[in-house]
Amino acid sequence: MSADSTTTGDRTMSQTNTKPAFRTSTKATSAQKRAPWILLAPFLALFLLTFVIPIISALFQSFTTVDRQGLFGEDGVTGRFAGFDNYVTALSDNGFVASIGRMLLFGIVQVPVMIIACTILALLLESASARWPGFFRAIYFMPYGVPGVIATILWSFLYVPGLSPIVSLLQSMGLQPDFLGANSVLWSIANIVTWTYTGYNMLIIVAQLKSIPGEVYEAAKMDGAGPFQVAWRIQIPLIAPALVLTTVFSIIGTLQLFAEPQILSTVAPAIDTEYTPNYAAYTNAFAFNEYGVASAQAVIIALAAFILSFAFLALTNRPPKDERDRRKRQKRDGLEARRALQTRASAVRTVTTQADQGLQAGRVATTEGTDR
Repeated sequence: MSADSTTTGDRTMSQTNTKPAFRTSTKATSAQKRAPWILLAPFLALFLLTFVIPIISALFQSFTTVDRQGLFGEDGVTGRFAGFDNYVTALSDNGFVASIGRMLLFGIVQVPVMIIACTILALLLESASARWPGFFRAIYFMPYGVPGVIATILWSFLYVPGLSPIVSLLQSMGLQPDFLGANSVLWSIANIVTWTYTGYNMLIIVAQLKSIPGEVYEAAKMDGAGPFQVAWRIQIPLIAPALVLTTVFSIIGTLQLFAEPQILSTVAPAIDTEYTPNYAAYTNAFAFNEYGVASAQAVIIALAAFILSFAFLALTNRPPKDERDRRKRQKRDGLEARRALQTRASAVRTVTTQADQGLQAGRVATTEGTDR
């Protein structure tokens, strides 16, 4: 065998080794591109049918109204475009506006109490001295597993005089509690909501606490930090995202309050059909068949929840005071530097203009002297 043939064979083998073992076909690539959409299709279909389409339908219906001929519409029903008349009607309803104010007061008191309670429970369960944390975590979460309607019925038995052992005990002590009175029924509802959702929010905070590295606690112990200092200076700052999330959920849930006042209205005369915004929209839709006004009220509730949530997020996401002061100084220094540059540029333009005028005057004088 000659040297040339050996070289040619080696070259052929090297070219064969450099070729890819397989080539991905175009059909396989397109299938890989379609696979995520195929897997997401059931979720997207449900999301479209149960979320997007109802929102669009409510927005469209809030701008329409129904005219009925006859006492009950027996002579015909016609729909027409109403513009912002439904929104004007909703905002002119004193009961609906009062229900929004009532829920704002409810949220100002109930949400901080619940967030503080669930934070304390989470910190206690995740402390080093906690015993049976899994058992107590399940106990605290159990009220969330009870449906809101059932929970309200159970608590109504504890509020009604003659049925409630709590009321009987307080009456035996010389007190006359009225948990369903006009001045106290709102806080009775707040108690039910707090009892139901504290365990749920606690689990969110516990999940955030478990993500804190153990080295952080070890370093704190080496520095001599006690349990309170660890909780105040390490755990609470690190669980701030969970606290913000639970607060936003609570703000949205406050404006959506419906089941508790509706069930308690059977035993509490102080609760009317417009006690909460959602209850008012429900009454207009299913008691008075005013679907346009009810849709407008639902849109107003959604906008109120969005504005409150956005304001809270903007407030909590503000940078620290030192960072804000530093940005203000940078902005002020930038403005001063820009003004100095503008002043310098104006001075240069003025000098240039004067020089040009002097040169032009010199040229005119020279031209006149030459002419003479």
